[in-house]
Amino acid sequence: MNFLALLLGLGVERLLTHLFHLREFHWLDPFFDWAFVTLYRTSRWFAAAGILLVVLVATLPLFLAAYFLEGTLADIPYFLFAVGVLLFSLGPHDLLDEGNDFCDAINSGDVSKARVLARDLLEDTGEHVDLSRVDEAIFIQANNRIFSVVFWFVVLGPVGAWLFRVTDLMRHRSTCELPRLSHETTQRITAEPIDGASLSIFYLHGLLAWIPSRLLVLGYMLAGSFDGALAGFRAYYARPAVVVSYLSDDVLSCVGSGAVGEVSLVSSVNADTNESDNDPLFLSAASERAAAAVNLVRRTLWLIWCPVLAVLTLTDWIF
Repeated sequence: MNFLALLLGLGVERLLTHLFHLREFHWLDPFFDWAFVTLYRTSRWFAAAGILLVVLVATLPLFLAAYFLEGTLADIPYFLFAVGVLLFSLGPHDLLDEGNDFCDAINSGDVSKARVLARDLLEDTGEHVDLSRVDEAIFIQANNRIFSVVFWFVVLGPVGAWLFRVTDLMRHRSTCELPRLSHETTQRITAEPIDGASLSIFYLHGLLAWIPSRLLVLGYMLAGSFDGALAGFRAYYARPAVVVSYLSDDVLSCVGSGAVGEVSLVSSVNADTNESDNDPLFLSAASERAAAAVNLVRRTLWLIWCPVLAVLTLTDWIF
């Protein structure tokens, strides 16, 4: 049942792009902000318990709905409910379309639009955005926006998908929106959280993303260059990581880059970000890398993950 809902949800998503703005869930922001402000500067254990309670409270309504719908009317209401929850747990934006839009902006010479898209993908609130990191951001955001949601949907049903979505919404709020609203400066995805509440949501999100990220790494290896991905996996151990969430980010970017045979632009360009943005060769390479990342994510989803889930579902039905 969950696999059929998954296929329908992934397929219907492409037809409902005009509803993507509803997946941003800004009406939850005041609740999240209240939690972060209340737990700010508290002890880490108290902050961790508070963050966990906030996540559970945000998940409870869907848990109750799933509980009462399951087993009624041949599970048809539950099936429709599961499809709806999955649709609104993915995203908020379509990652593949966003990556393609970035490439189109670069190819058409609209660098300003490319920077806006790159800032969203990189979750960068700083003044300058590094276009050379967009491909790595696509590999990372694929786990946050798609694969972790799919994994927890398969494991725990719609409640699992929404549970991960809530943690990712809170992580994004802590990483991007709160520093921007308080006029603080941050780094990219690898900015270290400074208070117990932010650290707690990073750990919780990292724990939920850990298993699907390793399965996604395997998917990148199978959908791309296995030798290159393996080399990237080895290179991952040479990169420092701060918390659990960053462990997943690092391995995804390293393996994903290796799977498409990429060489870091950062090491090949001896210029600052602004100078690089005006270099046609740099921009062309950044566009090609982003396009390769989009194609790898698409192949991993439809040629690796979905067939494997189909086989597992058939095996469960037969045996």
